[in-house]
Formats: sequence, C-alpha cells, structure tokens
Amino acid sequence: MLPTAVCPRILVVGAGLAGTATAIRLLCFARGPLEVVLLERRADYRYAGVAYHRDGNPWDHVFNIQAGRMSAFREDVLDFVVWANAEADRSGWPAPWDDYEFAEHSPAPRRIFQDYLAERLAQAVREARPGVVLVEADGEALDLDVRADGVEVVVSGFAVRGQHSGGGTEILPADEVILATGLELREPAFAAGVLGHPSFVRDPYSAAGVATLEALAPEATVAIVGSVLSAYDSAALLLRRGHTGTIHLISGSGTVFRAYPDDHEHDVIHLPCPRTLLEPYRGRQEFLARLRAEWDAACAVVARDHPGIDAAVVAERVAKAWEPYCPEAIAQIPTAELRGMLDEYGTAVSALRVCAVKYTMSVIEHAMRPPDGRLRLVVGRVKAITPTASGRLAATVTSARSQTSHIIEADLVVSNFAREPDYDRVRQPLWRNLLAKGLAVPHRRTGRGVEVDRHGTLLGGDGEPIGPVLTVGVPREGDEIVRNGRTGAFAFNLAAIKNQSIAVAAHALALLDFDNPAESGNIRQAERPGFEEAVVLEVNRLATRARGERELLDARLDASIRSLGGPHAAAADASRHERLVRAAVNRAAVERLTDVSVTPRQLRRRLGLAGIEHPEG
Repeated sequence: MLPTAVCPRILVVGAGLAGTATAIRLLCFARGPLEVVLLERRADYRYAGVAYHRDGNPWDHVFNIQAGRMSAFREDVLDFVVWANAEADRSGWPAPWDDYEFAEHSPAPRRIFQDYLAERLAQAVREARPGVVLVEADGEALDLDVRADGVEVVVSGFAVRGQHSGGGTEILPADEVILATGLELREPAFAAGVLGHPSFVRDPYSAAGVATLEALAPEATVAIVGSVLSAYDSAALLLRRGHTGTIHLISGSGTVFRAYPDDHEHDVIHLPCPRTLLEPYRGRQEFLARLRAEWDAACAVVARDHPGIDAAVVAERVAKAWEPYCPEAIAQIPTAELRGMLDEYGTAVSALRVCAVKYTMSVIEHAMRPPDGRLRLVVGRVKAITPTASGRLAATVTSARSQTSHIIEADLVVSNFAREPDYDRVRQPLWRNLLAKGLAVPHRRTGRGVEVDRHGTLLGGDGEPIGPVLTVGVPREGDEIVRNGRTGAFAFNLAAIKNQSIAVAAHALALLDFDNPAESGNIRQAERPGFEEAVVLEVNRLATRARGERELLDARLDASIRSLGGPHAAAADASRHERLVRAAVNRAAVERLTDVSVTPRQLRRRLGLAGIEHPEG
C-alpha cells in the first residue's frame, strides 16, 4: 500500500514512452517537494510500451527514423546517440551491434530504447531536488473520480515495485493524474473466426508473435495484412533469416514507403500557405483536386529553390512546412468527410510525412524486385480470413477499384499491429469507465483519441475540463490533427510526445501553485527588459538535467523575478505577484522549448543552449 502523501502527488498512468518521458520532465522541473507515482499494468512495457519493449522487438527491428532523431529530449538532439555509444551496457548485444558506432544518420535497434529510457529516468531521480521522489508501481488503473481536493483512482493489482506486499485493489488519491495509456489494440473484424488459430499472429510485437515468426519454416507462404512501417518489421525479420517462401504484403492503398538518403538530416523549410485549400469545401473530389494541384506546385518549388534536398524527402519537407496551415484547411471539411479521408488516406499520408531507414528498406525493396520477387505487394482490403481443411488460412482480398475478390492461401497470416483510434471501441476498463461517466469524450471531429484542451486536460461531455486530469501521447491524436496540423504518425509518436511531455509537466506543476495558471496571463511584463532575461533563465533551467546547474539557474531566476515586482500593500500580495510572474515566465519558456517551426538543432542554437551542462551517465 502507498502511504498517504505528505507532499503533492502526481499519478502518471502508463510507464511506456509517453509516461516515462513525462515523469522525467516532472522530476527535472519540480522546484519543491513532489511525489511522482509511475504506474504500469505490464512489467514488460515499463520504459517502452508496445513499440520498444524487448520481448516484442528482436534485434532486427530498428527505428523507422535515424538514431539522431530518437533523443527523448528535443533540446538535446544527440542524447540517444551519445548514450548508445558511451553509456549503454553492450555486454549482451549481438553482432553487428556489439561494436557498432552509432551516428546521427545510422539505424539503431528498437529494443535498446527501453534501456535508454530506464537510465534517463534513473538519472532524473538522482538529479531531482530534495523532496522530489519517484514511486514506481505495478497495477492497472480501472476508474477515477474527480473530487474537490484532487482525484481518486481505482487501481487493481497495486504494488510498489521493490516491495513484497500489495497486489490488491486500492483507491489511490492524487492531486493530479496524467494519462499516458499508449496504443490501444484493435480487434480486426475480418479475423474474428481465427483469433486463436495457431497460424494467425494477431500481435507481431508480442513475445509469442516473434517466436512464431522466428520458428516458421523458410519455405512457408506468408500473408501480412497492412503495408505501413510496422508490417515491414515482420517481413524484414523473415527475410533476414533467409525466408524463401512467398510473402504477400496486403495493402488497401498500395503504399510503399521511401528510404531516407544515407546522409539525411532533418530540416524544416518554410513555404507559403496553400490558399486554395482554405476555400469552402465543395465535395471530396473537388477538394482532392485542389490538394493535388497545391501539392504538386509546392513540391516543384522545393525542387527548384532547394536543389540540395534529396527527391526522396521532398514530400516530407512539404508535409512538415504545411503543418501551420492544416488546422484552417481542416476546419473547412465536414466532420463525416474528414473522418472518411483520414481512414482512407491515412497510410498514404504517413508515407508522405516520413520515410524509413535503408537498413529496413534495402531488404524490402530487394525482395520486391525481380528476379527475387519473394515479397509481393497485393493492393486490396482483407474481407475475411478463414481456416482451410489443411490447417492453413485463406484470406479473401477485395480490390477497391475493380470490386473483385481473390483468395490468398497461406501457412501463416500476420495482422499488422492495428491500433484502435476510436475510443468508443477501446476495451481498456479505464477508458470505458471514463466515457460511460462522461468524464471523457471521443474526439468529435476526427473520431481519433479524446477531447482535450490546449494543455492536454481531459474534457468532459460539456466541453469543460473535468479537473486535474491531463493526457499525453496517443489519446491526443485527434486534437494534434485539428489543433496543430500533425499528420500521419506524427500526431502521436515520439516527436509529438517530446513536446507534450514538456508542456504537460510544466502545466501540471503550475496547477499545484494555482487553480487557474491562466491568471498569469494578466501579468504584462513582456515589454520589460527583465522579463526577457527571466524567460532565458527559465528556458535554460528547464533544459538542464544536472541538479547543481539547475539550482544555480533557479537562484538567478528568483532574483530576476523579484526585480520585476512592483509595489504591494502586503507581503502576501508580493508573494502572489512573484508566483504569477514566475508562471508567466514559465509559460513563455515552454512555448519556446516546444517551437516546432525549427529543427531541434536549430532550436538549441536559437535558445543558446549549446553550453548547458548535463550530468555524467
């Protein structure tokens, strides 16, 4: 059992990427006593989630993007690369990774990210200020209720890690809750009759799924449902192990991802607003024609004005440059049409927004080309999977264009990890209970994720914040699309989580000082020279992971904020004014740290962070 907190308590539900990243920020940002409880229902998902946990990611699974973009800290671009080269324990790593020198452009095994996050969390605990503590706990949050003095969370199987007691159902009180529940599994209707069949792999990122793929006979015929990057993991795993049988990659869109150039470096370019996309919506085909015309024109401008940009990443550059304009364009599209287009073109949009590393694509492309041809792209949608008398599985595939169907018979069918974006269909008890009580609402415009405000605070059925309950990661997908113009997986992946972890942690701590941190918006100090100095100091404090350096910056920041104070009738008024000024300074600093109009490297230079000291190890 967890003792009653003697200081403010923030419960983070989910200890995967989003939860761990947010807990790290809370530990680094907190200036006064704080208890951060990091709750995870699956021990193997801790510090990893489904995307990175070791049991579901053999050494052949690499990141979709280069190692240099995998830092958990947006303001510290190469932190992951530095860790992998200088700090990681490689004693159990196989060749070629055991002596591999990672670079910004190189691939990296996905499974080592779990160790990276675990070590960065441990670092944050060591470097936290006195009284700021982390409690790691096992258990599943089943329900919550918002009270006048905080939140009560029902947790099943609750046990503090490292203690031998616990394991029952408890009511855990917290001042605030941050929901970082991660990806939800979709139940594919087409496979309802074969979910328990030994020749069907529902989750290729499970230990059982990986074992099935690794034990498969080399000559077996395989059908993989889906063609997004996660489907490539299963195909590449088989191919690298010398699979000789035919692998059918079944894709509704027929999308094949492009490979990043060897020397690719992330960059942001600026393009003018595609004005015709802001015109009133006049039907899907007409809108798509306008979109295609604007897209082709933008790609031509990039090719002409930026000859150094490789053709493979022109689409990525345009998609990123358009993000600021997407919310206004999306606002013109009726809800039903928006949802339909997100469903129909989601994979294609993802392929425009991101490429894949050559480590993966080289084996995929080789197997697709003649004379190899082991990997065959099948364009169509799976309508049903049924068992055959021989013990194999038959997949009925329908072509969207011709409306004709054909059957692919396979020794093994792998269902690409299809997440469930519609929270009306999510089976997790916590979300089912929140929706049933009106404490959460599926995102109205997109049907993806749940309704939140700009801080990530959960909104109830009346559109009002339900209390100190915030969200990070996947549940914010729909909001990221319509509010920030995020497209494809960038609506919920590491890139989005980096910024959300900063903003949510800062807002959660501000809530502990004020019921309504927005009051600080009334502080008009921006025109005063001292305010800018204070914001620069706060940016540096938030970006610094070494306690000693943070404390020095904090002392300087206190002095700077006191200098911004005005005449007050009472000491209490002066104290409140200083806290409001600090909140305003913090908000301005967070906005700068989460600026996505520049690359992380450009952000670091712009904010003057090159000399920030970080703790060793």
